[in-house]
Amino acid sequence: MRYIVLFFLFFFSFNLLSAQDLSAYERRLYINADGDSLPYRILFPEGYAAGKSYPLILVLHGAGERGNDNEMQLVHGAKMFLKPEVRAKYPAIVVFPQCPKDLYWARVERDPERIDWAFPLFETPGKPMRLVMELVDMLMNDTKTDASRMYVGGLSMGGMGTFELLSRMPSRFAAAFPICGGGNALTVSLYARNTPLWVFHGDADAVVPVRLSRKMVEAAQQAGGQVRYSEYPGVNHNSWDNAFAEPDLLPWLLKHRSKRAPKK
Repeated sequence: MRYIVLFFLFFFSFNLLSAQDLSAYERRLYINADGDSLPYRILFPEGYAAGKSYPLILVLHGAGERGNDNEMQLVHGAKMFLKPEVRAKYPAIVVFPQCPKDLYWARVERDPERIDWAFPLFETPGKPMRLVMELVDMLMNDTKTDASRMYVGGLSMGGMGTFELLSRMPSRFAAAFPICGGGNALTVSLYARNTPLWVFHGDADAVVPVRLSRKMVEAAQQAGGQVRYSEYPGVNHNSWDNAFAEPDLLPWLLKHRSKRAPKK
């Protein structure tokens, strides 16, 4: 009985600690002039100080984390940025917005029967993408963000959102890391020369076919972009576990600076 009690005390303490860790991400809500809103969580660097600017890393979650609880979007990747050694060595403003349920970051059309995705071209972004773009502009102006060191990445639906966001803000991001996503290859030339990419995918992905990432990588290479591609043998849709475990991900990401960064 004593060991059972100790086990549950340990289990409760561990989960409480995890919750406390994630609470370092402040809960915020972006509301635009039309009254449309987008929940997001933001992690500021330790010692966030006036007179200093910081990199900003935007992370777009997958379809399973959609909603309005302003919490589920932290399931994948958020803990990596909370590691003491990461916070000490790579101080950055980290932002996780949350897409509403049943919507997508990118303009996509899905055929579940064929396990396939299409990325039609639209002149205007969908509502979640538009709100993310507005959020990026707001954060650049209202936080101590280094405009030459803004980065974006995401997984699955968020990987698709990453590719579309790059096409809609082609001069904004210094580097990007789309994970098990895809996009419209016709738009890659808009940003390939400005934004180095590190693309990730599992070759056994049964949800988002690996050929979608391969197609984007090929298009970026043909457009003269700097592209790094990691394809994991035997890995299914959860290639984000491998990507976030890459020891070189943050060093690679944060070494890049945008040469065409907009002024504040």
